[in-house]
Amino acid sequence: MTKKPDILRIAVAQLNPTVGDVAGNLAKARAARSDAARQGADIVLFTELFLAGYPPEDLVLKPAFLKACEQAAEAFAGDTADGGPGVIIGTPLKRKSGTHNSIVVADGGKIIAERYKLDLPNYGEFDEKRVFQAGPEVQGPVNFRGVRLGIPICEDIWGEIGVCETLAESGAEILLVPNGSPYYRAKIDVRHQIVIKQVVECGLPMIYANQLGGQDELVFDGASFAIGADRMLAFQMSQFEEAVDVTTWRRKGDSWACSEGPMSKIPEREEADYRACMLGLRDYVNKNGFKNVVLGLSGGIDSAICTALAVDALGEERVRTVMMPYRYTSSDSLKDAEDCARALGCRYDIVPIFEPVEGFMHALTQLFEGTKEGITEENLQSRARGTILMAISNKFGSMVVTTGNKSEMSVGYATLYGDMNGGFNPIKDLYKMQVYALSRWRNDHVPPGALGPSGEVIPKNIIDKAPSAELRENQTDQDSLPPYPVLDDILECLVENEMGVDEIVARGHDRATVRRIEHLLYIAEYKRRQAAPGVKITKKNFGRDRRYPITNRFRDGAPG
Repeated sequence: MTKKPDILRIAVAQLNPTVGDVAGNLAKARAARSDAARQGADIVLFTELFLAGYPPEDLVLKPAFLKACEQAAEAFAGDTADGGPGVIIGTPLKRKSGTHNSIVVADGGKIIAERYKLDLPNYGEFDEKRVFQAGPEVQGPVNFRGVRLGIPICEDIWGEIGVCETLAESGAEILLVPNGSPYYRAKIDVRHQIVIKQVVECGLPMIYANQLGGQDELVFDGASFAIGADRMLAFQMSQFEEAVDVTTWRRKGDSWACSEGPMSKIPEREEADYRACMLGLRDYVNKNGFKNVVLGLSGGIDSAICTALAVDALGEERVRTVMMPYRYTSSDSLKDAEDCARALGCRYDIVPIFEPVEGFMHALTQLFEGTKEGITEENLQSRARGTILMAISNKFGSMVVTTGNKSEMSVGYATLYGDMNGGFNPIKDLYKMQVYALSRWRNDHVPPGALGPSGEVIPKNIIDKAPSAELRENQTDQDSLPPYPVLDDILECLVENEMGVDEIVARGHDRATVRRIEHLLYIAEYKRRQAAPGVKITKKNFGRDRRYPITNRFRDGAPG
């Protein structure tokens, strides 16, 4: 009888795959396994659907894609013939029972086990029931070199179907969980509590390996960790950074305990949100093959923080800013925009829009005869700016960064085919007051991995002055909207918390204001459907998480 090992070195590969890049993801996995081998690992735990990238969405309906993923899994399994670490890696697999979100376990040059995800999430940003079939049954632990490993997959530990308990009852000694868990604010605390709950119920230590990187709107933040059988944090990997960390587990009687592993400090609040926005923008630009970006720098807070994020994510040489003044552009805005670009070290151009706007006005003179000037003429300014940015994008291959915050996107305070033009919006899911908070934070800190400078990169005057679109004389945002602290609270109640009008009024808000904001929120849906994607920061972003009909006459409290 083979003696059971008393030590198991488990490497957690917290990496940044690219959806659809099967060959690239395989190469990344191979490099990580080599790194883990040098560190003396026995086995390497990769994340959910690593070879495909997560989430692959309808790609898994494509037979050629499934074939490529399975071939990559078999090739990777073949690598383990070298006597080095075994591997647990996620891949889609098509079997007689359907197409499954799966993992393969490989050792000694071959696949020794397959396991299929049982609990398919179908809420918020997840839509797995559309493309996958649930595993037909709970499969028992995998015997890896004398240690019985339970391998639930992501949602299998979040639901109430008792996968972990079943694995414990069938002899599992340690639970290793590959995950694709996207970021939202304070999500780490939620993950810790979920894992602790499972550890309490099944009595086994659990390793939680999480993907890293941006994928369209989603940002995967890593922050892999383990909770020991004693319900304490056994190790904690870094957030927003790739890593291959080897953890040492020792047998103590009938259980295993972690004796060695990283204990990284996890960023909080503004730092976490800022780094999520930075990572999301960096990966969107790089993974989609853009060499550089361009954005309108107006001298306002939103474009300033987007410029800072772009420089931090990509480097000053890949960022171009354009000031597009008109007769209502203040001297303060001209100075603030230039100061911001200079502080960040990026290119700054000035393209006046007087002639194109006046050209539009002239062309429309006859059609508009007898009407008063108003929002239409204001929007012509925004659309002239949007056209100029798209022309620069077409000419030089730069992606346009769009800069509207969640407060504006909520109430439609944005111009279709104008300031909404662009490929990606890093602050789309940040309310206005959060934009201010992150700007102040960035002036005092340089986040890890940022390519931008230290010091005040967003001029103090931009933060202090009243926000304005500057589309008419002496305009401020508060001419059309309630003060942003009031607006943001009402919107968070309506969007994130799905609260009724009466509940929001009970918080101290004016009923007429709440009703008006609710109305604006609903009627702006058609604009949001045409908006660029942007980083998910809150629990309920526009798009994946909140899917409201465009045609919608419901109003809370309206007479029936």
